[in-house]
Amino acid sequence: MKSYHVNKGAGIAGLMVKEHDIPVPGPHEVLVRVQANSLNFRELSILRGYYPLPIRPDVVPVSDGAGWVVAVGSDVTRARVGDRVADVLFPHWIDGPWRQEYSAQIGGSLDGMLTEYAVLSEEGVVQIPDHLSFEEAAALPCAGVTAWNALTGARPLQAGDTVLTLGSGGVSLFALQLAKLFGARVIATTSSEEKAQRLKALGADDVVNYHTTPDWDIAVRELTNGRGVDCVVEVGGAGTLEKSIKSTTIDGQISLVGSLAKDKSTIDINVISSTVVTLRRIAVGSRAQFLAMNRAIAVNRLKPVIDRVFPFDDAQAAYHYYEDGQYFGKVIISHS
Repeated sequence: MKSYHVNKGAGIAGLMVKEHDIPVPGPHEVLVRVQANSLNFRELSILRGYYPLPIRPDVVPVSDGAGWVVAVGSDVTRARVGDRVADVLFPHWIDGPWRQEYSAQIGGSLDGMLTEYAVLSEEGVVQIPDHLSFEEAAALPCAGVTAWNALTGARPLQAGDTVLTLGSGGVSLFALQLAKLFGARVIATTSSEEKAQRLKALGADDVVNYHTTPDWDIAVRELTNGRGVDCVVEVGGAGTLEKSIKSTTIDGQISLVGSLAKDKSTIDINVISSTVVTLRRIAVGSRAQFLAMNRAIAVNRLKPVIDRVFPFDDAQAAYHYYEDGQYFGKVIISHS
């Protein structure tokens, strides 16, 4: 079998292919024949050297993968040979609030999914909805679960609420699609008219172009008759957080997913002091949240948005394409 390996800070050029014997699952473990992967911003931050969680040396990268269970170890009760599964990014986080002891993560302190075969704990896999291909299911473990957690993990989203999503990355698109399942109104921001039309086709009720409307928080307020949105899925970090706060109703919630900002922007303390908005940091989600999301996806036959699919042998090209940032939806690596 083949797998890719990388070291923290090594850059895309440091992505190397190695050959191994196919592993054998131990007690409470399963062997998955990986069929597809998807890329997330965490993969770039690992290669750039600033991912905040521990990264083991010579790690098999990529948190997201889907495939077949082809073997099981002794005492396995959660999976069977032939199951179609995706991995759980934090396999020790079964349910409940985040705790430090759950921090072991696939593609970081644990080997990841950019490999032909992966041994995972039985708690570290979930069955995927029947209507999804492996390429579609591979998009779920990081971006999908993060969006679900952002919308349901604290104050659950209610029908009639208004959600603000930023841009057209994987988490934002999942948040848009999932929020519509709850009967919410969605306002999205984007950078072009072409993307605006695609967001509307996915269900966005209103779209604000932040290039032509740099004060997009004012536009969001106007679209909500001055009230503000109930929930923001915030992916920009310090670069957009102040505007997100200004866009949110006084007792609303901002789910802070991560930071894509390249500068060290500061936030006016007066903006924070003028509201009782809840700011909640998101760390992907638990196995239980993954299962709940999959039930909603299956019932509604939701399909992730895929931008482009690369073959396994061209993983470096997939990384470069993802790094360029011109995608709309998930960048997938297929093994078939």
